[in-house]
Amino acid sequence: MFAIITVTGSDHPGIVAAVTTALAEHEANILDISQTLMGGYFTMILRVELAGARPLRANSIDDLQDALAAVEQAQNLVIRVQSEALFTAINEL
Repeated sequence: MFAIITVTGSDHPGIVAAVTTALAEHEANILDISQTLMGGYFTMILRVELAGARPLRANSIDDLQDALAAVEQAQNLVIRVQSEALFTAINEL
C-alpha cells in the first residue's frame, strides 16, 4: 500500500527529523520526498510504501495518521496521510 503524506507549518529545526523518525519506527519506506520553504512556511510531501510497515491495527493509513499525531502536536504542524489511490483520484478531478 502506498500513501501520500503532507506536512505543513511554520519552519523550525527538527521537522524532517521528527517526521522521518516516526516513519522509520513504523517501517514505512520513503519512496519520494519534496520540501519547500516559503517566507518561513514549511511544506513537505512524501510518498511512502506501507507494505513492509509493521501492522498496527486494521487500517494502515489511519494507524500511520495516529502515529504521526504526536509529531504533529509536538512540532506544531498539520500532517495528513492519504492513500495514494485516493490522493490521485481527488487530484484528477
